[in-house]
Amino acid sequence: MTDDANGWEASAQAWIADMGDTGDYSRYQILDAPMLARARQGSPATALDVGCGEGRFCRMLRAEGIAATGIDPTPSLLAMARARDPEGHYEHARAEALPFADQSFDLVVSYLTLIDIADIDTAIAEMARVLKPGGALLVANLNPFSTAGGWVGDARGETHMQIRDYMTSRAGWVRWRGIEIRNWHRPLHVYMQAFLSHDLRLVHFDEPAPHGGDPDLARRYHDCPYFHLMEWTKA
Repeated sequence: MTDDANGWEASAQAWIADMGDTGDYSRYQILDAPMLARARQGSPATALDVGCGEGRFCRMLRAEGIAATGIDPTPSLLAMARARDPEGHYEHARAEALPFADQSFDLVVSYLTLIDIADIDTAIAEMARVLKPGGALLVANLNPFSTAGGWVGDARGETHMQIRDYMTSRAGWVRWRGIEIRNWHRPLHVYMQAFLSHDLRLVHFDEPAPHGGDPDLARRYHDCPYFHLMEWTKA
């Protein structure tokens, strides 16, 4: 029996098609390069990708010589990860209950997964638990002003980002190209306080800009940067 309260199993095939081999615009043109650059910084031997999906970033980490393990709660995405990377290590698990011993990994990655998790306090506690002292927790997330709003048109045909009820945490359904999943909006302080409460230290923060691709999309990302990247270390 599959728990699909977030819509991921029903959307798995559309997601796999949308990601292709290289990922969508947000990943390929914005996030992949800075995420990999930060991942290389500490020369980790082992990594855990929390919410690995179809395994794309795990494969990228493995290509860097990092022994990457991926976990995900969506059976169809895990099946594709294993099919594309038969030598890889993928486990069916949730971020809130990681099936690993304390201090197991040099690097823990959350690549656009926090918005899918209802109980982020428990999930972040688990990520911190399995991270070795001196290790890095690398996070890419949607900027909360983007999850609190959306693009709207005005009478002149121009579009603007409109933000609504930023301070209220809430879940909502998002839909694009055959994908329909439940995401969470939370104000930034909710995430920051959760990380800080587990004795993690922020050592890097960025809002990456696009580096090529569709110029119209690039302009939109410059007008309103959808993403931020954080690196936290464990004392």
